Amino acid sequence: MTSINFRSAIRFALREELRRDERVFLIGEDIGEAGGVFKVTEGLLTEFGAKRVIDTPISETAIVGAALGAALMGLVPVAELMFCDFTTTAMDQIVNEVAKKSYLSEGRERVGLVIRTASGAGISFGPQHSQSLEAWFMHTPGLYTLMPSNPRDAKGLLKSAIRSGKPVLFFEPKVLYPMEGEVPDEEELIPIGKCDVKIEGKDLTIVSAGAAVNTCLECAKKLKTDGISAEVIDLRTFYPLDSKTIFDSVEKTGKLLLVEEDVGFCGWGAEVAAEVAEEKIYSLKSPIKRVSAPYSPVPFSPALEKMFVPSPEIVYENAKLLANS
Repeated sequence: MTSINFRSAIRFALREELRRDERVFLIGEDIGEAGGVFKVTEGLLTEFGAKRVIDTPISETAIVGAALGAALMGLVPVAELMFCDFTTTAMDQIVNEVAKKSYLSEGRERVGLVIRTASGAGISFGPQHSQSLEAWFMHTPGLYTLMPSNPRDAKGLLKSAIRSGKPVLFFEPKVLYPMEGEVPDEEELIPIGKCDVKIEGKDLTIVSAGAAVNTCLECAKKLKTDGISAEVIDLRTFYPLDSKTIFDSVEKTGKLLLVEEDVGFCGWGAEVAAEVAEEKIYSLKSPIKRVSAPYSPVPFSPALEKMFVPSPEIVYENAKLLANS
């Protein structure tokens, strides 16, 4: 095992896949000479050249459209959209083309591509560069949606996404780029569509994703000092959703807390809550509880942004109330 940061884990995954398969190439704004706005692709242009690390004009529609065309011709593009907020300028390509090509061709046209994009708040980039939009794409049949919470999953999930042969949106919580973590020295592929039970517990189930998982782990440590045993589950994949792992946990604990950085209204937590209510209502000892961002644009002010994102204190208070209910 080697300790590397989240940013490096993604870079290592890209480098290994570029070396492994000559069909793989990278495309996006400032990913070559500049090494990416978050320096994720730094050094890859030097190693692989401009035909496989392609700098583009500022046009998300063109980036996704070019990646789609390349995928249809048998290549394996990994497209970078600098911020997930900018997926909005490429919605027609992502939602109406990438997601539907296989369906419209009765499976004859295979679209194996990955769209990497930085998501979430935490570094005061303002309301147009700090959103969490994963729920939009969960709602679109034909797309896989992934979000790692640590360096090990960032590397292993990205490698699986590149090899999946599916259209994948890969959300990278930008606040995690400096995060250090242990990553295996040997190759590891993290399975798509499988939750990770980070901590086992018996008193309540806490489900989260991305950067919020680490908030929940911090909360679980504090709950332990109160004699409360929390089971923490990292979704890792929004679609396909691993409902079974969540159901099994709820059957054991009888209580469910959902923690998401996104706006709660129509967020991924609403879908998880609905599925648990439909399938495991009689296992619940208390109503499902959700902690999320308020129904508001992400504030630019660091002080307000800190209040916007669910904090360890807020998660702890809600988890303790639920556990004792």
